[in-house]
This record gives sequence, structure tokens and C-alpha cells, in this order.
Amino acid sequence: MTTDTLTSDELRDAWPVLSIDERLEALDALATREANAFFLKLSAADQAGLVGASPPEQARTWLQSLPPDDAADLLQQLEPELRAQFLAALDERTRREVGALLAYAQDRAGGLMSPRFARVRADATAQEALVYLRQQVRQNLETIYYGYVLDADQRLLGVVSLRELFAAPGERPVRELMHAEFVAVQANDDQEKVAHVLAEHDLLAVPVLDANGRMQGIVTFDDVADAVQKEATEDIQKLGAVEVLGAPYLQVGLWKMVQKRVGWLAILFVGEMLTTSAMSRYQDEIGRAVVLALFVPLIISSGGNSGSQATTLVIRALALGELRLRDIGRVLRRELAVGLMLGSILGVIGALRVGAWEAVFGTYGANWLVLALAVGISVLGVVAWGSLVGALLPFVLKKLRLDSASASAPFVATLVDVSGLVIYFNVAWWLLRGTLL
Repeated sequence: MTTDTLTSDELRDAWPVLSIDERLEALDALATREANAFFLKLSAADQAGLVGASPPEQARTWLQSLPPDDAADLLQQLEPELRAQFLAALDERTRREVGALLAYAQDRAGGLMSPRFARVRADATAQEALVYLRQQVRQNLETIYYGYVLDADQRLLGVVSLRELFAAPGERPVRELMHAEFVAVQANDDQEKVAHVLAEHDLLAVPVLDANGRMQGIVTFDDVADAVQKEATEDIQKLGAVEVLGAPYLQVGLWKMVQKRVGWLAILFVGEMLTTSAMSRYQDEIGRAVVLALFVPLIISSGGNSGSQATTLVIRALALGELRLRDIGRVLRRELAVGLMLGSILGVIGALRVGAWEAVFGTYGANWLVLALAVGISVLGVVAWGSLVGALLPFVLKKLRLDSASASAPFVATLVDVSGLVIYFNVAWWLLRGTLL
């Protein structure tokens, strides 16, 4: 099937594997209205790719079809020269609005907001407010679920819903209908905080204020949902010890993919070398009791897995605002308790495994019971230690103002591997000295 025969649904499925020229060819084959609708649903990165590769007239048409906040997101993806060129192609009002949005980072409320919102005067009647809202609809407002009541200095006085305006008597003043106690965010608030505010208060949109309380725009739930999805994707990639790809998987070139992954792999590889160093420190013990080496993978994987679980849970809780830095003590006490319980369960399983193999195969000889005890206690200690390390590391990074998602599961596992070996061989030496050692 060639790209000029694709329907919009088929094009959506094939989109990730098409080159930029094939995408333009396929869009050109669609009806104009269908192509424009398809374009509006694309991510800012994909839109920017099309605009940058399109003839100037087509690029301007697409750019002008976007609301100011989406146009700003698109322009952020372009090189500075192209950005200035396309910004100049916008009409004066849109250019002013987009220019103001570009002053904010993309992950801030100011970068997500739309400056086109429904304004209402406090001294207007409900009927006058409805007439005025009807006029504003022609200006491509982001939403008209809420009317925002502003004073002469553009400070937000209150919020009134469209439903309340319709239900109220026509002569009733807006001042009596508006909610003077409202929820708002600051223009420099992080997108995660904006998402939390929208979800916590079950809002469709939240007003954005500057430092002086003047209203700058609104962030709607769908705007922040896209941003949060992007940030969640980045966090998941970091948790897997991968640099942020910044593009869909299939659109990342092979060499670029290698570059994104090799850094952390090299760091983890060097870290695992410490495991070799730790084992060499105990080579005499291993030489006298080779059986100890059989349980090394079991011991270190248990600690790494428990640490990975803890760090994943804590990172997500920090991202959702469920945890703060002040909660570190509670979290560590909780993870110590959980780690001890999990370690006890796994330790019993490990000890039973030694006993079962001895009973069936006679593998471990006369000292099997002490060996089983060494394995069980080591697993208990390593799992508890892994849980503590996994919970602590995200807090440390956050305290240092670094991204807590950088405490990736592989990184925690590597860190716990080394300390797990130390715990295991010291426990084994303490229990088995005078017998196997």
C-alpha cells in the first residue's frame, strides 16, 4: 500500500514508520479538511517536523490553524531561525500571545496555558455576561465552561460557571454569582503541580496568575494531560537507565539509540566491576568453601530486586506529591519494616531450598543446616538493606535538586549488589568459621 492511498485511520497506524517525505505525501493525498484535522491531533514534535519540511504557504496555513498555546509548543521545537520566521508569519494578536507564551519554559504553567479565556465583568448582569460570552466564542476561546471575573487591572476576582449564568435570573449581577474563593496556579508552577491541582479539585481548567495576581491565561485538563504523559514517559525511560529519547521509539535512529543507552550501561558496567573486586576480597573463603559461590546470584539479585521495588514506589510517590522531603524518616522506617518482613519470607524460602536439595541429592554435606542458616540470614539482611537504599536514594537526589527519577532501578540494583556480597560473606564467615571456613 502506497502512502497516497492511505485513509486517515490507516495513516495514523502507519505514522511512526513513515519518513517525513512520506508523511507529507500522505497528508497531501487526504482531503484538505481531513488533513487539517489530522495535523491538529499530532504531537508538537511531529507538527514541527511537518512545518519545517513543508512549503512556506502550507506551513503558515498549518501554524495559523493552531491555538496560541499549541503554536507556542510547536515553535519551541524549531531552530531559532525558523522560529523567528514562522512567528513573523502570524497575525499581530496571535504573534503577541505566542511571544508571551514562549517566554515560559514548556513544563511550566505559563508555557502550557492558553491566553484566550472567557472574561466577565463583575458589574454585568447574568444576561449581559451571556451575550458577552457569545461574542467571545468567535475568538476561538480555549473553553467557555468557566467565566473569569476580572477587575480593571486584570486581577482575578472570582470564577462563575456557564451553568450558573444560565440558571440565574437575567438581571442578577455576576458579582453575586461568582465564587470569590477559587483555585489558581502561578505562571512559573511546574506542570506536575498544575496536574495535581486539576485532579485534586476535579477542575476542567485552572486560571494562571502572575506574581501580582493578574490573570495570564488558563490551563485545561487536556493540555496538562499531554504534558504529564510526556513527563511520565521520560521518568519511565530514566527508571530503565536510559537517557530521555525525546521522540517515539521507531523514530530514533540506531546510532542515536546507542548514544542514549550506552552512557548508563557503561556506568553500570563499571559499577558491576566493584562486584568482582568484592568477590576477590573473599576469594580465600570461596576457595575453602566453593559452595558459597553457588548462592551469590541468589543473594545479590534478592537485594537488587527489593531495592528496585522500593525506589520505583518512592519515585512515583514523590512525583504524585504523596511524599515530601520531610517524610524521609517515615519512609525509611516503613521500608525497613517491609524489608525485614520480605527478607524473612525470602530467607525462609532460601533456607528451605538448601534443606530440600540436601534431602534429595545430598549436595551440601554435614554442615548443610548452618549453610541454610547463613543463606537465610544473608537474604534477610540484603533485602532489608536493598529496601532502605532504594527508598533513600530518590530523597537524596531530590534534596540535591536533581531529578529523583535518575535513581534508576538498574543503578540501585548495581549499588546493592556490591554491599550484598559484603553482607553475605561476612554472615557466612561468622556462621561457618571452624567448619567449612
